[in-house]
Amino acid sequence: MTTKNSQEILDSIPQKGFFGHPKGLFTLFFTEFWERFSYYGMRAILLYYMYYALKDGGLGLDRGTAGSIMAIYGSLVYMSGIIGGWIADRMLGMKRTVFYGGILIMAGHIALSFPGGVTALFVSMGLIVIGTGLLKPNVSNIVGDLYDKEDMRIDSGFSIFYMGINLGGLIAPFIVGTLGQKYNFHLGFGVAALGMLVGLIIFLATRKKYLGLAGSYVPNPLSADEKKSAFLKFGISALIIVVVGAVLISNGILTIDGFVMTVSVLGILIPVMYFLVMYFSKKTTKKEQKSLLAYIPLFIAAMMFWAIQEQGSIILARYADERIRLSLGEFSLQSSWFQSFNPLFIVLLAPVFAALWMKLGKRQPSTNKKFSFGLIFAGLSFLIMIIPAVYAGPDTLVSPIWLVLSFLIVVLGELCLSPVGLAATTRMAPAAFSAQTMSLWFLSNASAQAINAQIVKLYSPETEILYFGIIGGIAVLLGVILFVVSSVIKKRA
Repeated sequence: MTTKNSQEILDSIPQKGFFGHPKGLFTLFFTEFWERFSYYGMRAILLYYMYYALKDGGLGLDRGTAGSIMAIYGSLVYMSGIIGGWIADRMLGMKRTVFYGGILIMAGHIALSFPGGVTALFVSMGLIVIGTGLLKPNVSNIVGDLYDKEDMRIDSGFSIFYMGINLGGLIAPFIVGTLGQKYNFHLGFGVAALGMLVGLIIFLATRKKYLGLAGSYVPNPLSADEKKSAFLKFGISALIIVVVGAVLISNGILTIDGFVMTVSVLGILIPVMYFLVMYFSKKTTKKEQKSLLAYIPLFIAAMMFWAIQEQGSIILARYADERIRLSLGEFSLQSSWFQSFNPLFIVLLAPVFAALWMKLGKRQPSTNKKFSFGLIFAGLSFLIMIIPAVYAGPDTLVSPIWLVLSFLIVVLGELCLSPVGLAATTRMAPAAFSAQTMSLWFLSNASAQAINAQIVKLYSPETEILYFGIIGGIAVLLGVILFVVSSVIKKRA
C-alpha cells in the first residue's frame, strides 16, 4: 500500500468522535465486543461441558483430556489466523473477510446449542476455528488502518479497542455461564450464538459510514490465474484432509491424544516457517527484514506470557471448580464466573494504562521493556498460587481471593504486553504481509496453547507447588533477561 493510498484511507475516516479517536473505532470496538461475548461465553462453560458427567448434562470426558482439547482448540483458533490473513491480503480485503468470519462463528455456536454429543462438539469447534481465523486478525488490523503510523494515539486506541474485547468477555461468563451451569449447557451456547449475530448487525450498519476505505483494499491481490490455482489447491487439500482423517479415525489410528500431539508440533513449526517465508520474500525490503528480526524476541516473550494467561480458562478454571469454596454463607458462586475476573480487571485498568501511555508520550518505556514487565507479572500470577497450596494442602478448599489475586496480577502484565504487541505488529509489518503479520502475532498465542496441551496434563492438586512454581519462575527469569537486553534489541531494530 503506497503512502498516497494510506492518506486516502485516512481522509475517508472521520478522525474524531469516539473518545478523541477515529469514529471507525466505534464499529470495531462493538463488533469485537460481541464476537468476544460469544467466544468467551462459550469458553466459560466448555471445559465443564466436556468433563461433567452425562447425568449432569456434560460429555463425561476425562479431565486431563478435556484440558488438552481446550488448549488445542485455542491453539487452532489462533493458528487459523494464517488463513484469514492470507485471504484478506490476497483475495477479499479485511472488511469482507471479517464479515464471513462472523457468519461461521455464529454457525459454530448454533451447532453447540443442540444436543449432538462429541460429534456436534467437533463440528462446532471446526466452524469457530475457521471463523475466528477470518475475523480476529483482520478486525485488529483494521484498527491499525485508522491511524497514521506516526500517530501518538495508536497505543491508546488499541488499549480502548482491547477494553471492548474484554467488556464482552466480562459480561459473557455471568450470562452464558449461569445459563449453562445452572440450567442447561446448550441454552448457554445458544445465547453465545445470539451475541455474534448482534456483532454482525452492528458491523453491517456502521462500516460504510465510520470505516471509510479502511480494510477495503487487497494489499497483494492474486491474478486471475493465481485465483483459479488457489481454489483448486484449497479444494484438493480439504478433500484429502477429510478422506485421510475419516480413514485414520475409523481405523483407530488417529486418536484424540495423537491429534493433540500433532497440533502441538505444528504450533511450533508453523510460526518458524512463517517468519522464514516473510523474511526471505522478494517483497520484503531490507528495512522490513530488520524489523522482523527485532520482532522475534517479542514473539518469544508473547508465547511465554500467553502460556500462562491462557491457563486461566483451563487450569484456573479447574481450580475454581475443585479447589475454591464456592459457598459464601447462603450465596453460591458458579465456577464459570471466575472467568470474568480477567476481563473485569482489564476494563477497570485499560483506561488507566491508555492514559498513562498518552501522558508519558515519548518518555514511555520501550515496547521491549513493556513486554518484559508483562512477562514478570505473568510469572508472579502463578507464583502467588503456591501460597494456598503450601498452607492449605491439596485436600482443603481455599478462599476465592487467591484466584482473584492471580487474575489481577496477570492482567497487569497483559496490559503491558497485549495491546502494545498489537500496535507494534502494525508498525513492524512488511507492507506486502500486513494482515498476515497480524496473523503471526496471534500465532504467539497458538504456539503457547499448543505447548499448553502437553503441559496441562501435568497439573493436579498434588503437583500444584511444582506446577505453579516452575512455570512462574521461568516467566520471571525470561522477563528479567528481556529487560536487560531491550536496549540492544532497540538499536538493531
